[in-house]
Amino acid sequence: MKIEQIYTGCLAQGAYYIESNGEVAIIDPLREVQPYIDKAEKNNAKIKYIFETHFHADFVSGHVTLAKKTGATIVYGPSAETNFEALIAQDNQVFMLGDITIIALHTPGHTMESTTYLLKDKDGKNHAIFSGDTLFIGDVGRPDLAQKVGKITEKDLAGFLFDSLRNKIMPLEDSIIVYPAHGAGSACGKNLSKETFDTLGNQKKTNYALRADMTKDEFIKEVTDGLAPPPKYFPLNVKMNQEGYEDIGDVIKKGTEALSPKAFEAAANETDALVLDVRHQSEFIKGHIPRSIFIGLQGGFAPWVGALIADVKQTLLLVVEPGKEEEAITRLSRVGFDNTIGYLDGSFDAWKDAGMEYDTLDSISAEEFAKRYPEHKDVVFDVRKDGEYTSEHVDGAKHAPLDSLNDYLSAFPKDKPFFVHCAGGYRSVIAASILKSRGIHNIIDVAGGYGAIKKTDIPRTDYVCPSTLK
Repeated sequence: MKIEQIYTGCLAQGAYYIESNGEVAIIDPLREVQPYIDKAEKNNAKIKYIFETHFHADFVSGHVTLAKKTGATIVYGPSAETNFEALIAQDNQVFMLGDITIIALHTPGHTMESTTYLLKDKDGKNHAIFSGDTLFIGDVGRPDLAQKVGKITEKDLAGFLFDSLRNKIMPLEDSIIVYPAHGAGSACGKNLSKETFDTLGNQKKTNYALRADMTKDEFIKEVTDGLAPPPKYFPLNVKMNQEGYEDIGDVIKKGTEALSPKAFEAAANETDALVLDVRHQSEFIKGHIPRSIFIGLQGGFAPWVGALIADVKQTLLLVVEPGKEEEAITRLSRVGFDNTIGYLDGSFDAWKDAGMEYDTLDSISAEEFAKRYPEHKDVVFDVRKDGEYTSEHVDGAKHAPLDSLNDYLSAFPKDKPFFVHCAGGYRSVIAASILKSRGIHNIIDVAGGYGAIKKTDIPRTDYVCPSTLK
């Protein structure tokens, strides 16, 4: 028996390759499925099942494409409805895979169809669970993301999740390994651990949601308290996972259309395309196409695209480092953005060499910011998340979190320069690009963000541990 966790950091997502005696199951695959196929072929094995723990909201799964390419059976849990051929498992249905057994345990709560897959080894011993978004390491799945069915509320779903955990998962042996669908950084939970697997016994000791003396009312309150609004692209990804989608190969072929600066400009003017610059922020600062939006590949690229652009049908034109075109299009497609229509051939250097108009972003070091701070403390904007800001921030800094920046546009001064920072310099440049696209150009970025600011003598609020914040 072979179990391999294939973890994708930028999505905080874990897919799983399970092999036994020449047969393979893939759990929650990414959209680019060829690596799974190659791995199975290398091992002279055949992909038999594609198990989906639920209809994912934060990424587009590769189940449809993988089934078409391999003939494998897609399996969903009870109550799931799809627009493609799939086996809708019954609770406790048994699936044979080589010498091992996989059992579908219906665990509704995160969504109604959520299912945990219990793996028994060749001796019939319970070995691991693949818990999807039902149970994370240190947390459980949020109960407010599912498409609502009838009058079911998030509190109802939280109650179902309580029952699922207590009746289906917690009675299992402490030695069982928990393999979740996500780790720290995912928006599918509130406070996920950076660890990507653990024993169930340790989770019973350390996971707040598995406290033995916890009542259902306490669970519902704690699980639903403090939930941030889900990213707007989530329902669109659910729809794609439920109804199907275009083959990623076709998406890449369409997107890797090299456009000269003149053709790129014409495409931008003649369509509703958004110009997305995915280079490093230092390059964007030095020069970029006017009104382009920066979201760099080197950061939390795909989730930020989903959160800030939101509409997966948005047409995109890319400014990308040469050689990174296919990577950018692939990572966009992971969150359902399939409408890239081309990229700037030769990247920004070609644009500049052609004599085309371009813009720059004012950016200063933390040391320079420290010199200017005393006279400009009233125009400092922190674009980090709520917990980061509340935990500790520059004294007097205003809060304008990036994920809801458009709600704060009126707060930015129009008649004088102002300063923007994040934690390390990535998100502040995203924010600056959005503001500039809205016609606000009097921005000064603080390079290195709060990490660099902390090394100066700029006054800051007292630190509060994030885990104590409600």
